[in-house]
Amino acid sequence: MAGELTHFDDSGASRMVDVSAKPTTTRTAKAEASVVMAAATVARIAQRDLGKGDVLEVARLAGIMAAKRTGEWIPLCHPIPLEGVSIDFRFVDATTLVIEASTRTTGKTGVEMEALTAASAAALTVYDMCKSIDREMEIRAVRLLEKTGGRSGHFVRSADGDPADSAPQRER
Repeated sequence: MAGELTHFDDSGASRMVDVSAKPTTTRTAKAEASVVMAAATVARIAQRDLGKGDVLEVARLAGIMAAKRTGEWIPLCHPIPLEGVSIDFRFVDATTLVIEASTRTTGKTGVEMEALTAASAAALTVYDMCKSIDREMEIRAVRLLEKTGGRSGHFVRSADGDPADSAPQRER
């Protein structure tokens, strides 16, 4: 049933949900994370001017790798054979990078956690690669944007603005 905490049995013990009786359907999810940083950091990322390498390509690989290992990171997640993972980046203003992760599979359980993990890992990688020049970076607005497939159907986050609009901007 929607709204129930399915990762606990009747006695309150943790459990991995049994999905064996669920139908196989195409399932997709999109999630995002935003990284707020100094304008000079954004400029260096965009110009690919960091000694550690291309920040966005390393973050893209980190996100893809993390999505594939979500079942190892989140204790009660099912390991899911992903059929597709993509990571996209956009600079929404002079200080904010938004990372969008999309995941896809045909299976018995959703891929929301994989998309959220991918976006988070990519954001953490941006932080790691840029921390020597900007320790005040912030990772914000890690959230599910959309999911399809399964019994609960199609979910689309309500239009509540871009994460850059919903979080106060820092001037530096």
